[in-house]
Amino acid sequence: MGKIAFVFSGQGAQYPGMGKELYECSPAAKAVFDMADSVREGTSAQCFEAEKEVLNRTVNTQPCVFTADLAAAAAVVEKGIKPDYVAGFSLGEIAALGFSGMLSYEDAFKLVCRRGELMDISSNERKGTMVAVVKLTPEKVEEIASRFEDTYPVNYNSPAQTVVATSEENADALCEAVKAEKGRGVKLAVSGAFHSPFMNSAAVGLGEYLENVELSEPNVPVYSNVTAKPYGSDENSKDYKALIKAQVINPVQWQKTVENLIAEGVDTFIEVGVGKTLTGLIKKINGDVKAFNVEDKETLEALDI
Repeated sequence: MGKIAFVFSGQGAQYPGMGKELYECSPAAKAVFDMADSVREGTSAQCFEAEKEVLNRTVNTQPCVFTADLAAAAAVVEKGIKPDYVAGFSLGEIAALGFSGMLSYEDAFKLVCRRGELMDISSNERKGTMVAVVKLTPEKVEEIASRFEDTYPVNYNSPAQTVVATSEENADALCEAVKAEKGRGVKLAVSGAFHSPFMNSAAVGLGEYLENVELSEPNVPVYSNVTAKPYGSDENSKDYKALIKAQVINPVQWQKTVENLIAEGVDTFIEVGVGKTLTGLIKKINGDVKAFNVEDKETLEALDI
C-alpha cells in the first residue's frame, strides 16, 4: 500500500448540523468539540444548530469548520488510521497545522478564530466576491482575469476549475467573459474576495497576532497552500509565520499540492471535515488515486483502507 494523506476541508462546505454525528459516536471527536467550547463558548451548538446564514459569516465559518475538520481527523486516528502527510484547503490548513503538532489544538483554534475575525473585517472594509470558473484551463482564466481591474485567480483547484476573486461590480462581466470563451462562471456564496489583495489588512493583523504565537516543528509534514510544498522543506518555506500570514493574500495551489503529494507516493487521500469538495477535486486531478471523505458516522464506518 502507498502513503496516506489527510486533507482538511475549507470554507464554503459548511452546513447546519456538521460534526454532530461524530460528536455523538467518537470520544476523540467529542474532545475536539469540547476544546472549542472551552475557548469559544457555543461553537458546538453553532455547528449543530445554527442556520446556514449564521454559519456563512466568516467569523463563524472558520472556527466551526476548523472544529469539524479536526474532530473528523481525530475520529479517523481513533479508528487506527494515521497519515503520512497532511494538507488543508485555505482555513483547513490551520486545522492541519494543529493536527501536525505545530500548534496545540487550543492555539490553532485561537488562531483560526482571530483569522476569521480579521478576514471578516477586511471583507467589510473592501467588498469583494469570488467566481468559480470551470471548463477552462488555468492559463485561460488568468488571461481573462487580466482584462479586469482588481481581479485575481486565487484557487487553482483542478485542471478545469479555477476560482477568481474580484470586486462585486466586476463579477457579472467576468462571468460573461468566461461564457464568451466557452467556459462557465458561477458566483460563489462567500462574504469576501479571499486569498487576494482584498485581504491585505487581514494579513497585516494576522502577522501582528502571530508575533506572540509559538510554533513547533511538525510531527507529520504539512503542505503549504502558498508553496504546494511542506513547511520547512526549502528556503522559501522555513519562516512558518510568514507562510501562515501570506496564505490569506496568495492563491491556494491545490492542484500542485495534490500532484506533489502523489509524487511522494500518496495513493490514498482522506478528506476530513465537512463535505466532499476536496475528494471531488482530487479525483479530477488524478483518477488513479483513492479518495474518501469522513464527515459523519456513516462515512467514518465506511472508511476501509
